[in-house]
Amino acid sequence: MRGVGAIDGVLFDLGGVVMDSPLQSIARFEAAHGIPPGAVNQAIRRAGDTGAWSRLERGELTVEGFLVPFEADCRAGGVELDAAALMAAIAEAGRPRPVMVEAIGRIRARGLRVAALTNNWVSAGPRRPHAVREHFDAFIESSVVGLRKPDPKIYELACRELGVAPPRAAFLDDIGANLKAARALGMTTIKVAEPEPALRELATILGIALVD
Repeated sequence: MRGVGAIDGVLFDLGGVVMDSPLQSIARFEAAHGIPPGAVNQAIRRAGDTGAWSRLERGELTVEGFLVPFEADCRAGGVELDAAALMAAIAEAGRPRPVMVEAIGRIRARGLRVAALTNNWVSAGPRRPHAVREHFDAFIESSVVGLRKPDPKIYELACRELGVAPPRAAFLDDIGANLKAARALGMTTIKVAEPEPALRELATILGIALVD
């Protein structure tokens, strides 16, 4: 763990960190539709970088263009699902976590820069500002930059946008593979299972009270 003063900027994942986790939405969807636990994520991993989910997050597909090929990816893994219903379930659960938003404000008030670094997707039609965009100095979206975590290039891009060298940055995410790639660049990483413990760990690193 790094000492106080070693970090100049903090990068936050959105879903599962600043906002409710899409993984939980997927798990609830599986339970409600009789799909084996973890089967959807297994299908995503099996399809890899050329699969529909990866292409969606790189902005190569809109949500509308993603639905049929994603259902095919799942079917190849023995999973039948309605992709539109799954994406609707994920969208409905995407609420900001007040404790995280408050912590981000405290970090910025102390003069540290803060970025969002998210794998996301776009729908057809005009783009709207993200619900939490105003809370960040920089906002890096996979679907906009054409890169997705855990590609090292997206972390390097995020640090450039933030004006912070990777060894002087902390990164919070809920997925181990994303954190591993960040650590390889010298970033300080925190895995988020629940918001409060992760923020206490970050508070110790930064020397800032983040949770009341």
